[in-house]
Amino acid sequence: MKLNAIGLLFGIGFGGVLASFDLHEYDTIHAMLRLDEFRVYFFMASAIAVSAPLLWWLEARKTNTPFGGQLRLSQSKPQKHHVQGGALFGVGWAIAGTCPAPALVMVSSGAWLGLVAMAGIFLGLQLREMQQATPDHVGDGEHREINLEVKA
Repeated sequence: MKLNAIGLLFGIGFGGVLASFDLHEYDTIHAMLRLDEFRVYFFMASAIAVSAPLLWWLEARKTNTPFGGQLRLSQSKPQKHHVQGGALFGVGWAIAGTCPAPALVMVSSGAWLGLVAMAGIFLGLQLREMQQATPDHVGDGEHREINLEVKA
C-alpha cells in the first residue's frame, strides 16, 4: 500500500512536469518531430543526464529494488525486434502526437481524445500478446523474469 501511495505521488509529479512542458499537446510533439522545436529534446537529454549516472551508481552499490531483487541494468544488444518495435512506436507517436504518459495527462486535463490514444495503446499491447502467445509472467523473453510480489 505504501509503495502504491509513493507511486501515485511520483506519477502526479511526473504528470505535472509533462503538462508544464506541454508534452501532452499534439502541436508540441509535431513541432519537435519536424525539428522546429528543440525544447523537448533538451528535456529528454536532461532526464537521461540525471537518471543514467544515478542508475549506474545504484547498480554499483548493489541496491535492492522495492520488489526484493537487486537492481541490474540491461546489458542486451539491440536486436531486430527492438528496431521494429521502436519504429512502430515512432509511427504511433507521430500520428497520435502522444505516448502513454502524456496520453494520461491529456485525459486528466480534459482532452478526452487522449482516451482514443489510450485505447490504441491497449489494443497494441493486446495484439502483441496475441502474436507472441507469451505466458502469464512479466518479462521480455531476453532477461530474467520479474517477480511482482512486494515484500513487506
